Amino acid sequence: MDANELRDKTPDQLRDQLDALKKEAFNLRFQQASGTLENTARMRTVKRDTARVLTVLNEKAAAAATAEA
Repeated sequence: MDANELRDKTPDQLRDQLDALKKEAFNLRFQQASGTLENTARMRTVKRDTARVLTVLNEKAAAAATAEA
């Protein structure tokens, strides 16, 4: 997932994607605890994608706050 792709999305779309990523992270943690996780690298990519989405959301919030002032 590229940050430039995320910047083109609306905040609502970003929140939906964030929810999906958090659910996936939960499922991956559950699989790891039960010993059925096959692709351990997926946990890392989900964490990083979550961080990217949060970063873009914060950028958009800061831009909106600046535009109001």
